Amino acid sequence: MTESPTQESANIGYGVDIGGSGIKGALVNLDTGEFIGDRIRVDTPRPATPGAVADTVAALLNDAEWTGPVGLTVPAVVRNQVAVTAANIDPAWIGTDCQELFGERLAVDGRRRTISVLNDADAAGMAEAAYGDASTDQGTVLFLTFGTGIGSALLYNGSLFPNTELGHLNFPAMDAEKWASSAVRDREDLSYKEWARRVDRVLHEYVRILNPARIIVGGGISKKHHKWLPELTVDAEVVPAALLNRAGIVGAAVAVRDKMRP
Repeated sequence: MTESPTQESANIGYGVDIGGSGIKGALVNLDTGEFIGDRIRVDTPRPATPGAVADTVAALLNDAEWTGPVGLTVPAVVRNQVAVTAANIDPAWIGTDCQELFGERLAVDGRRRTISVLNDADAAGMAEAAYGDASTDQGTVLFLTFGTGIGSALLYNGSLFPNTELGHLNFPAMDAEKWASSAVRDREDLSYKEWARRVDRVLHEYVRILNPARIIVGGGISKKHHKWLPELTVDAEVVPAALLNRAGIVGAAVAVRDKMRP
């Protein structure tokens, strides 16, 4: 089994990123933000109820042979460790005490781990600020993840304003993420140019409201940024995340190291 981090090895952590389609986990070097070893990915269970997801995470950690503290992201607003929304997961998450849920399901030999649970996009934004784009500590920066939905994290001089839910802004007549997420591009078989036009319109609205100096885009589709970023016309610098799709896992590992419990 992989040893739990001690005070001497506090630069090592484990993060789990729970998404609408996949649950991903990895051991993280918290000095560099790099993964140690391979990332593990499993499908998100259907239906994605709290119990089913927690059991899947427990199996993932068992496969990873990790018994130490763990940080977890969820696609939900998290207040005082309680999920108050549910995006791309089962509505049963609303009102779930995440500390109690994961504390019980992820216990090792009856011993509860140290756990932190936070919004997935907030975790990714924090990781990008800590290990990625140096511009995140300069003025207002909007971090967006494009995947099953659209996650958002708003940073000002490197500090996080938690639980923004810009993916649920009504645009044009529905949630932005139901119109312009990466999953929508796949589902409707849109070309990158067609999809970029939708993203562009959404970004124009975000800029109108928030006036960020820079927009950083993450999620799996950020790996192919050269196919769609040049199509954007929004009046803000838009750049791919330095951590690409690692950010959620890394941010989760940072959160549990720092004992963050939003």
